[in-house]
Amino acid sequence: MGINIWELLPKKEIEISDLKGKVLAVDASPAIYQFLASIRQRNGIPLMDSKGRITSHLMGISTRVTKLMAEGLKLIFCFDGRAPDLKIYERERREHRKRVAEEKLKQAQQEEDTEAMLKYSKQTIRLSDEIISQSKELLKALGIPVIQAVSEAEAQCAYIVKQKDAWAVVSQDADALLFGTPRLIRSLTISQRRRLPSGGTIQNKPELIDLKQTLNQLKINQDQLIVLGILIGTDYNVGGVRRIGPKIGLKLVQQQSNFDKLFQEVKPDFNWKQIYAIFKSMPVMENYQLNWKEPDQEKVKKILVDKHDFSEERVNKTLQQITKKPISQKGLDSWVK
Repeated sequence: MGINIWELLPKKEIEISDLKGKVLAVDASPAIYQFLASIRQRNGIPLMDSKGRITSHLMGISTRVTKLMAEGLKLIFCFDGRAPDLKIYERERREHRKRVAEEKLKQAQQEEDTEAMLKYSKQTIRLSDEIISQSKELLKALGIPVIQAVSEAEAQCAYIVKQKDAWAVVSQDADALLFGTPRLIRSLTISQRRRLPSGGTIQNKPELIDLKQTLNQLKINQDQLIVLGILIGTDYNVGGVRRIGPKIGLKLVQQQSNFDKLFQEVKPDFNWKQIYAIFKSMPVMENYQLNWKEPDQEKVKKILVDKHDFSEERVNKTLQQITKKPISQKGLDSWVK
């Protein structure tokens, strides 16, 4: 879900070329989820191989991620570890919504309503252990560092940027700002247009949010930003305080710097200090290793072509784009010993 403060944030549209040579820490789960949601047939059925295994996530990594690599971006992918206990309710809420969507999907299939099938199929997506494992395997084969976070991946990404081992966090959620990342990039994609549910498209450029500039413009500090998020609602207190949205929340934290008094006044039905502590002391891996390697071409082709029926010609073309080298294809000579 993330924290809904986008309307308050100063955003700067940038070009992919502005990020050439920069190291970016990617929150992996939302990125993979987006591949699963967008790369599917018009009736909602995801891409599959000949054995009926979903491959939309592999297609996304092998096309969209590699295009960013070809543009000179150095990527790190961080995966979630154990979520804080307070996130259990949000996970249960999401699971309930998926089950409701599954029932609506069945009805849409019976009625052969392709528009509804596409809509509800996207709402039933789950990041299974198999999908996560396959994603990690392909990313590593492409030479991209993969970090397994202790807990929340966004906190790990933010830590890596604060350590100056990366320039910005890449995420569709604003949570990384509350974890203190100096810079956040949203909507990072080669495609400059985003498809709407109605079928049309809109301009879709990456957006850069600078934390220092954000705090200066909102006239608050980092701790107040965390409290603002808690008032509006986070994954650890879904819905926040009743009737407090981004603008009202901002006024409250600007007017009252004593957080105890602030929460006494708004009377939340949750323990704000527990949530505040999560953002202030989220555990992260400090001894991570960042090693970029040349793509293991044979491993990539084994995963995509041999295991999942991808076009060898297309995979070779992709490998050539990111390695800048011609890729040999299997021919008669490969069978001659």
